[in-house]
Amino acid sequence: MKVIGINGSPRKGGNTTILINKVFEELNKQGIETELIELSGKNIKQCLGCMSCTREQDHKCIMTDDFYEIYLKISEAQGLLFGSPVYNASITSQMKAFIDRLGFATFNGVLKHKVGASVVAVRRGGAISAVDTLNHFFAHHEMFTVGSTYWNMVYGMNIGDVENDQEGIANMKNIGENMAWLLKKIHTQEVMIHE
Repeated sequence: MKVIGINGSPRKGGNTTILINKVFEELNKQGIETELIELSGKNIKQCLGCMSCTREQDHKCIMTDDFYEIYLKISEAQGLLFGSPVYNASITSQMKAFIDRLGFATFNGVLKHKVGASVVAVRRGGAISAVDTLNHFFAHHEMFTVGSTYWNMVYGMNIGDVENDQEGIANMKNIGENMAWLLKKIHTQEVMIHE
């Protein structure tokens, strides 16, 4: 089993990366493979709404950029972890462009029954709408969304500040544990059905 983490922050190695890695630590303890993809430095153009990807058998976008390579990795994975810092009470423009593109390219049902979780790094406010944006994506694509003991957010401004939010970091650990549990339940059921 594998989980792909998408970091929508324009900064590599920042607070959002720390949060994703906290979730990954728990997944790795449970034997689940993880891969972090940071959108920073990637060329992800905004969606044109042309619907070409929904008509193509390979669901390839007409635009040539870094999107399709990430799409292929996601289509092979069993889980998806979205992470974003909070910008103006929402997700970053990089993350929004990415999920807009992914939303059309996955109308083929490639995300159906995959496990999804979201995490956000926030300085003060606006985190709930950012989490909602990411979780609504999962719901719209028939994914199973992982929750935790509190909202999927951790407070911090400067890089590393999130480490000081002990409750938030504990919540990231819990998300990883819950995600691993759900992935194993789904995988065990699939194995039983196919035997």
